[in-house]
Amino acid sequence: MRGLALTAAALAFIVVVVGAYVRLSDAGLGCPDWPLCYGQPVPSDIADGDALTKAWKEMGHRYLAGALGVLILVLAFRSWKAARSRLWVSSILALVLFQATLGAWTVTMLLKPAIVTAHLLGGMAILGALTWLAVSQLRLSALPQAHRLRLPAAFALSALALQIALGGWVSSNYAALACPDLPLCLGRAVPTMDFGNAFHVLRELGQTPGGDLLSREALTAIHWSHRMFAVIAAAVIAWAAYRASRVSKILGLSIAALLAVQFSIGVANVIVSRPLTLAAAHNAGAAALLVALVVLNFFAFRATGAARPGSK
Repeated sequence: MRGLALTAAALAFIVVVVGAYVRLSDAGLGCPDWPLCYGQPVPSDIADGDALTKAWKEMGHRYLAGALGVLILVLAFRSWKAARSRLWVSSILALVLFQATLGAWTVTMLLKPAIVTAHLLGGMAILGALTWLAVSQLRLSALPQAHRLRLPAAFALSALALQIALGGWVSSNYAALACPDLPLCLGRAVPTMDFGNAFHVLRELGQTPGGDLLSREALTAIHWSHRMFAVIAAAVIAWAAYRASRVSKILGLSIAALLAVQFSIGVANVIVSRPLTLAAAHNAGAAALLVALVVLNFFAFRATGAARPGSK
């Protein structure tokens, strides 16, 4: 169980990062069908070299995700056989099945922003759940006074989850460069924005609910919201890191360092107009910060005597 859980968590991190790279390199529709690619299990016979490259990126991500699904299935079998963490592992398995459905919809519904964002959040949720499971299998001793971290830990994780959702909405709507300047946006602290169309969930990519093209003001609202909430999320996570450092310097400093790196990458993405490498690193940074905050929450809530997930 311990080895399987750690391996699954590590593979989930890789799948999230690779998935972000596929999306950011415009390869999300590299294979127009699902689960095959142009009707075949392996991309081939595509005359356009660029299309073939995108097909391989997409199928590579699918195979990695499939390997993770198989690993989680094995983990569930071992969990039920050993009567350990049954409920938690079964919940992860159910989440994986739903995530696979979202993956299929991402292709068949032609990258609808709501589906793409939900797919990102599903991947992050699986990563967080597997991280919690892996840490619980290590049987680590509780940190002294860790129960005092419950409030900051929960707030920090919630703030990060919302910020990831906003970031996913920016990416899925291709609004990363809607505000090309810093610290202002289009030269103003509060530019002209269209929040109604920006955050309307049930619409096609690049369109309003009525079918018109999504305006610059709507894209600006999406980007501006992500940028403004980044300041709030950073403050909340920094507070949690400070509180954590009083209980465990390593954990607190790790969270603070990841936050500093992630914030810097976000700023750099705007300054250098979001190159692919930096954009993918920004997603990886969010995933790493998620892992760190899940670990913090594990210690904070386990210290209060709460039962381990799915334990007997």
